[in-house]
Amino acid sequence: MNPTRRTADERPLVLDRARVVDPSRGLDALGAVIVTGGVIRAAGPEALNQGRPDGAEVIDCSGLVVAPGLVDMRVFVGEPGYDHRETFASASRAAASGGVTTIVTMPDTNPLIDEPALVDYVLRRARDTAVVRVHPMAALTKGQAGAEMTEFGLLKEAGAIGFTSGRSVVTNAMVLRRALTYARDFDGLVCHLPLDPDLAGSGVMNEGDTSVRLGLTGIPAEAESVMLARDLRLARLAGGRYHASAVSTAEAASLMAWAKDQGIQATSAVPITHLTLNEIDVGAYRTFFKMSPPLRREDDRLALVKALADGAIDVIVSNHDPQDVETKRQPFAEAADGAIAVETLLSAGLRLVHAGDLPLLRLFEATATRPARLVGLDAGTLSPGAPADIVVFDPEEPWVLSEADVVSRSKNTPYEGARFSGRVRRTLVGGRTVYVGS
Repeated sequence: MNPTRRTADERPLVLDRARVVDPSRGLDALGAVIVTGGVIRAAGPEALNQGRPDGAEVIDCSGLVVAPGLVDMRVFVGEPGYDHRETFASASRAAASGGVTTIVTMPDTNPLIDEPALVDYVLRRARDTAVVRVHPMAALTKGQAGAEMTEFGLLKEAGAIGFTSGRSVVTNAMVLRRALTYARDFDGLVCHLPLDPDLAGSGVMNEGDTSVRLGLTGIPAEAESVMLARDLRLARLAGGRYHASAVSTAEAASLMAWAKDQGIQATSAVPITHLTLNEIDVGAYRTFFKMSPPLRREDDRLALVKALADGAIDVIVSNHDPQDVETKRQPFAEAADGAIAVETLLSAGLRLVHAGDLPLLRLFEATATRPARLVGLDAGTLSPGAPADIVVFDPEEPWVLSEADVVSRSKNTPYEGARFSGRVRRTLVGGRTVYVGS
């Protein structure tokens, strides 16, 4: 059932005496949030002194945080074609359990989402089965072959909120330049994975001492930075809006800082895994830690955290990529890339807050407010009048992730057995509760 379809008898809701965090207004203070008709009526200290709506359900949120629901800009869903890995229903339930109220889906399905009719299919299917909001990105090139642009205008008209290379790479510089130029006329966001496939070669993990010790072929950091440097200069040349879908290296962080100093319309995202894990976690050839981009050195991780705190990197994504037993229970070099992370995005992000590396307000700016603005969605805010997409969580609750806790249809989480401090208690979409924690 679509979470935004409401019935007339749904009660108003008051989330009372919470720590209210709203990056869109620079707000982090004790207050309340009042929801009526699926819309936020008041949020913050001023809501404590307002009268409660007649018949309202009042929930005491003492010790809890109320914040905008997360907006995840990079989620792979298997439907259509790979339903055995993930469906809109299962992905959305996983998202809701982690406080994510909007997922932006990638076009890497079968068939590939590169035509308006397929965008419409995604929207209809998600509307019928998902419990959170689902917005598709369309393929950047036809068949993701990197040779011919898709019909941006028609795809946007059908409901695509951006254009992405997904797991693929556009190696032809002229094609990417034309895409950035063409998308500029639609104020379209062009998302590209910065990876030089020739430099990456047959690599399966980060190139360095660890790959040598494990006897695995490495992917040098330059495979990312060489392509990103090219992309940023193309964005400057074309004047279009460029977004690096997933960065993983210290050099990429430096390049993004340079681009912002140059006034280039460029933004970037870092996967939550690359902010909280490193190449050492691969351990004894653990395939759940095999992902693209690969986990890098600890120095890279620290540089990414700093760049995120400084604003050089804009957004945190889950890079949620479900893989089944057949594709993961393989020798490391043969296993598929990918890890599920949408349901642990917030809890893993809170590790950075507890470590003192990132203020809570900045975490929500990077996971809710900023991504919503980049793709033009009315989300990531608790401003009065906004849709009531809300997460309520205990920032201190300790818990350990077990396989039984995993909501996603696939179980390839790198966080199995991980200890977290911070857990979602309730998730609302359009004022409707779609998840309640135990």
